[in-house]
Amino acid sequence: MQTNFSIAQLADPDVAESEKILRKCVHCGFCTATCPTYVTLGNELDSPRGRIYLIKDMLENGRAADKEIVTHIDRCLSCLACMTTCPSGVNYMHLVDHARAHIEETYKRPLLDRLTRAMLAFVLPYPARFRAALKLAKLGKPFIGLFEKVPALKPLGAMLRLAPASIPAASPMASPGVHAGQGAKKGRVAILTGCAQSVLDPAINDTTISLLRRLGVEVVVPPGEGCCGALVHHMGREDAALASARQNVDAWTRAIEQGGLDAIIITASGCGTTIKDYGFMLRLDPAYADKAARVSALARDITEYLAAFDLPEPVRSPGTVVAYHSACSMQHGQKITRQPKELLAKAGFIVREPREGHLCCGSAGTYNILQSEISARLRDRKVKNIEATGASIVATGNIGCITQIASASKMPVVHTIKLLDWAYGGPKPDGIPEERLFAAE
Repeated sequence: MQTNFSIAQLADPDVAESEKILRKCVHCGFCTATCPTYVTLGNELDSPRGRIYLIKDMLENGRAADKEIVTHIDRCLSCLACMTTCPSGVNYMHLVDHARAHIEETYKRPLLDRLTRAMLAFVLPYPARFRAALKLAKLGKPFIGLFEKVPALKPLGAMLRLAPASIPAASPMASPGVHAGQGAKKGRVAILTGCAQSVLDPAINDTTISLLRRLGVEVVVPPGEGCCGALVHHMGREDAALASARQNVDAWTRAIEQGGLDAIIITASGCGTTIKDYGFMLRLDPAYADKAARVSALARDITEYLAAFDLPEPVRSPGTVVAYHSACSMQHGQKITRQPKELLAKAGFIVREPREGHLCCGSAGTYNILQSEISARLRDRKVKNIEATGASIVATGNIGCITQIASASKMPVVHTIKLLDWAYGGPKPDGIPEERLFAAE
């Protein structure tokens, strides 16, 4: 794609980076076939190619975002399926991130939209606030129908629908500390406690720590780490995202200096995509660039880490049919496609992949709140394909996907690590009948 940025514009490193990305696009349109919003809406401007034209025009002319651009950028899930499909290597992720930051700086949203986004940014990245908000949500549930009738209040209705009926107790294992491995020490890792997942399903990390300890891995929960920054990053709130990144880089750097780390384990693939990008996000900060790159290099999804580990034979042989849903942030963001399925198969599960596995389930961070109608259409399409596999269980590696799919499916939806832990001697995941798992010979 030909560009016409001025020398003065290219002096801005973010503009210069976006210009490099734009020049790689050859207008081929391969991305349209795998874009969830284009497949759903059929509008060229709701495809990656269409958005690239809009972003180019906005940045090249140095103008503020307008309603049309904001509408189509807001509809992007950042699922990154386009990057998997693109034959030219266009880094759409960095381009749309820059566009969102530009929108945040130059566009004044309607009042209720601004308030909703500010509330999400104030609540979701902070476990104590999020827990309190979920408790208050019970009071709002009777008004869901009313909220959904008013377009500007639909996000509130979507939030209330997604709020669980009960909230698990906070886990003491999320507190800073060191969990020693059993037997001979085979590794030392840190684990991201995160934000929303630690409230919605703290058992995911508890299970991860338990399995790693049984495998002889020491697990560190370092003081000072928190939300990875993905939630605010995808809303264009770049200062807040970078503040979260710096906080985590500092926490993990201290852990590295105090005993070394083989990896930083992440159990929410959406967080993993962002943490693996810390090196890029902080590349212009001389105090953090090297440290952030080091952290990104150590970041591993739990299945990525276990796939490279010398696992023993499973304690049980399940034989259970599992539909594996590959989160977009897993398959497109981190390019992790075979490891989770191979681990499940090695553990004795029969793995089936749904049709249209490349298409997003519609969760995408806060997307199922801010774009609830499109999200629901994608969710229902995903659930239909999953249920068509005839599987008994759905496995996936992202809390957003778990919440989204479970909201419309009667099948139990569990994190992949819970099934692996079960096969390797851990407890049965909630919601799955005991008789489906048998002791190994």
